[in-house]
Amino acid sequence: MKRKINVAVTGLNAIDSPGPGIAVIRGLREAKSLDVRIIGLAYESLEPGIYMHDLIDKTYQIPYPSAGTDSLMSRLQYIHEVEKLDVIIPNFDAELLPFIKLEKKLMEMGIRTFLPTEKQFDERHKVNLPEFGKKYSIKVPFSKAIYSASEIHGLNHEFTYPLVVKGKYYDAEIAHTPEQAMAYFTKISSKWGLPIIIQQYVKGTEYNSTGLGDGNGNTIAAVPMRKQYITDKGKAWGGISVDDEEIINLTNHFVSTTKWRGGFELELMKNSGNDFYLMEVNPRMPAWIYLSVGVGQNIPEALVRLALGEEVKPYESFAVGKMFVRYSYDMIVDVEEFHKISTFGEL
Repeated sequence: MKRKINVAVTGLNAIDSPGPGIAVIRGLREAKSLDVRIIGLAYESLEPGIYMHDLIDKTYQIPYPSAGTDSLMSRLQYIHEVEKLDVIIPNFDAELLPFIKLEKKLMEMGIRTFLPTEKQFDERHKVNLPEFGKKYSIKVPFSKAIYSASEIHGLNHEFTYPLVVKGKYYDAEIAHTPEQAMAYFTKISSKWGLPIIIQQYVKGTEYNSTGLGDGNGNTIAAVPMRKQYITDKGKAWGGISVDDEEIINLTNHFVSTTKWRGGFELELMKNSGNDFYLMEVNPRMPAWIYLSVGVGQNIPEALVRLALGEEVKPYESFAVGKMFVRYSYDMIVDVEEFHKISTFGEL
């Protein structure tokens, strides 16, 4: 018998730079051990997942992280009264810290999460990546945080062009000149704020590894993939699962040394010398997490079971040579549904 539970999921913006929510939900719908009622949590009324009624049973709007934890908690209390939530899975970097801070209060209400600790979340931050690499003996490109556009003129003393200009949460652009770096600084900081991270560009082949740590140093799941098609925003629009022992070893090393708790994604670059550099640690499941389901490791299902306190055995294998190819399609939606979610915050 499958266990019946109610799971709330964020990240429903299935656009050209999609959130992980829909992929996570697809994994939960295919869970062998769980019978899941899905509650969508949306920030905007045009997030496509709101209208995917075959995947999501009901959706509620929630306040932006900038509104503070009190506002979020108040909204979650109302949703919980109606839906009796068992688990919440946040899927955006910017919202993780508020949910981490609310973890104990949510637990008192009977709502489980399975997130990294505040320390884990902070130390893997892009701003702290050089120190993170030193602490855990992982190769990372040289980088530094800057807080003013005036600092760009002095970068050529520490970096060689091209270099990468990154936002503190999202977005990255490759700058070949100081003028381009200045333009990207303005563009990204206006969207995500300061600081901006400057990272030395590493030429090579892009790989990613997604996985799940149990918080005690054990790797429950690990799936590496090579990007096959990358959008102009740097997002993987196609990828293939690969059998690369070095990536698996790096992933296991990351989990065991940090004692990572929850889902994660490691963004890696393999240079011409066959060395892997860690470019970023994303502290949640990626938008391509459904590939893990397709190769035999249902990470969303395993994460929920860990959140519920169940014993979960590590996956021992995955199918190699399986591809994911992302696509877009148009949904036809009654405007009354849009009006309802916009007006009442529920659909």
